[in-house]
Amino acid sequence: MAGAHHISVSSPYRERTAQDGTRVLVDRIWPRGLTKEKADLDEWCKAVAPSPELRKWYSHDPERFEEFAHRYRQELEEPEKADALQHLKELAGQGNLTLLTATQHADISQAEVLADLIRS
Repeated sequence: MAGAHHISVSSPYRERTAQDGTRVLVDRIWPRGLTKEKADLDEWCKAVAPSPELRKWYSHDPERFEEFAHRYRQELEEPEKADALQHLKELAGQGNLTLLTATQHADISQAEVLADLIRS
């Protein structure tokens, strides 16, 4: 299903590329200083974002990423988050999907955890 299409992680501050496909913001909070026009995204999927408690605990500490990913995967089993994840999987089945996050370290973000789950 999703294997035939490219799933990537990027920043909403970067301009859309031809390879992006559907651009979905997966942060709970709108990126600072970014207008909706400039973001050029197709969807904002807040429901799939980590809980505020988990996000604050993690605080993008690289030492905590493995534990964050584990806890986040558990959160993604909650019905609303599971539905949102399924929606992202369906989008990936239709074409390229770019998950957007405003963090400076996208490689240790919820977007990277989501991309791995969607790819598998």
